[in-house]
Amino acid sequence: MTKKQKLELTWIGKENRPRLEPRILLEDPEKSHHALHRITENDQFDNRLIFGDNLLALKALEQEFAGKIKCVFIDPPYNTGSAFTHYDDGLEHSLWLTLLRDRLELLRSLLSNDGSIWITLDDNEAHYCKVLCDEIFGRQNFVATVIWRKNYAPKSSARHFSVDQDYILVYGKNAEVWKPNPMPRSEKQDKAYKNPDSDPRGLWRPNNLAARNFYSKGTYAIKCPSGRIIPGPPSGSYWRVSEEKFWDMNKDGRIWWGKEGNNVPAPKIYLSEVKQGVVPQTYWGYEEVGHTQDAKKEIVTLFGGDVFSTPKPEKLMQRIVGLATDPGDLILDSFAGSGTTGAVAHKMGRRWIMVELGEHCQTHIIPRLKKVINGEDSGGITEAVAWQGGGGFRYYRLAPSLLERDKWGQWVISKEFNANMLAEALCKLEGFQYAPSGAVYWQQGHSTERDFIYVTTQHFSADQLAQLSEEVGTERTLLVLCAAFRAGTQNTTERFPNLTVKKIPKQVLSRCEWGHDDYSLKVENLPKAPPRPPKTDKKGQQSLFGDEVSK
Repeated sequence: MTKKQKLELTWIGKENRPRLEPRILLEDPEKSHHALHRITENDQFDNRLIFGDNLLALKALEQEFAGKIKCVFIDPPYNTGSAFTHYDDGLEHSLWLTLLRDRLELLRSLLSNDGSIWITLDDNEAHYCKVLCDEIFGRQNFVATVIWRKNYAPKSSARHFSVDQDYILVYGKNAEVWKPNPMPRSEKQDKAYKNPDSDPRGLWRPNNLAARNFYSKGTYAIKCPSGRIIPGPPSGSYWRVSEEKFWDMNKDGRIWWGKEGNNVPAPKIYLSEVKQGVVPQTYWGYEEVGHTQDAKKEIVTLFGGDVFSTPKPEKLMQRIVGLATDPGDLILDSFAGSGTTGAVAHKMGRRWIMVELGEHCQTHIIPRLKKVINGEDSGGITEAVAWQGGGGFRYYRLAPSLLERDKWGQWVISKEFNANMLAEALCKLEGFQYAPSGAVYWQQGHSTERDFIYVTTQHFSADQLAQLSEEVGTERTLLVLCAAFRAGTQNTTERFPNLTVKKIPKQVLSRCEWGHDDYSLKVENLPKAPPRPPKTDKKGQQSLFGDEVSK
């Protein structure tokens, strides 16, 4: 393999890529929820819960949030066989890879340059996903594979091994830029620090004065306060500091001789002077971040029943959120499940976006978030972060497809779209920022300070276009999307150089896959397998049945 070559996965249907329609999002105020008043100045209200297919939802977010997400966490289907019960393993694996590839590419575009993505998986697909992520994010941006010990006891029903761990793949959008936050010091780490001599600098622990590294000035004798003479460092080692430096430290009260003043001197290491954070490690025990039973207990407490088979404990999400983000940063989870990511992010003062297609978005995620916001969720990390409630979220659903077929099979604008929805949808399709002016009817969006868009279902005559062109003026340009227009015998662009006039839906007909609402794991979404090439014998003769010919 040459340096320019790179390892890539191949699978059935890899070449098939969806032409996604960038849908608009419609808020349902009745399902949005906000606290009645502010609890703190850091309350977050602009969070989003989106109901709908997560691939379409990610596409819907792309225009507004490209390059703005600090952390992506996803807990995709593990592909254990239960998600694809009707397919053989090879096709099942291919469908899973396609599902993930399409979503990872959009997630990468949403990440900020200093952002990171965290993906939880098990042995079924983690290693394939690693190669897939190398292809999408770049192998140089791989950060680590974290091992989470999710079980605390072996499963006697295991066929071969009782699997104790899940994996968390971590990639940076740019690993040279992204850096994890240090982990807070644990009580166990701080327990070694005491203050038996009431040192005004506070808690400290003794350090070894001797080291094995050669030091030419580290072989002197030391006289203890008790009068005992220590002739030098232990055999094969050297004092860490020079004699002059040692006595300067002693004068400053930084040497511990023991209660009787007779011990081998030990330099003090003060808790106030050590690094207050710890570099994260790649093994996370359940004692630190919880296990699956903890997660299920949290779900039972919230919902009164074990309704999710593989929830993640809040302590695990707390670890990820703490390492990957700071307060106020934006977190995205496009496989929301039971809503743990949003709940933990909210309690930790981060902004969040979650996407979920299942009905438990209504029956479980919304009630859970309401409890968090109302200060009624006493479980999970609530006590650890002193959460008291506050903030809020907005609930959105994906708009229907912009185009639908009429009774004659022709593509027409969906009857569900009103004028405002139509303008917003076409702004997104054409790359304009939807920002309708309250004063100028034809300014419904803009791409620059002088370039605007006007969307209408009316028919324009040449006189109407002339009047519109005059209103726009010579210093501005306007894209007009309308049902039909007449410009007379002269070319429209020549007659109205400040206008670009296009018919809808003809202008956008070839842009997307219209009317496609579901890109999830359904049989109708299976990619078509390429035809098998005919087998030939040694003489180049084709086998009639495509099977291997006998030798």
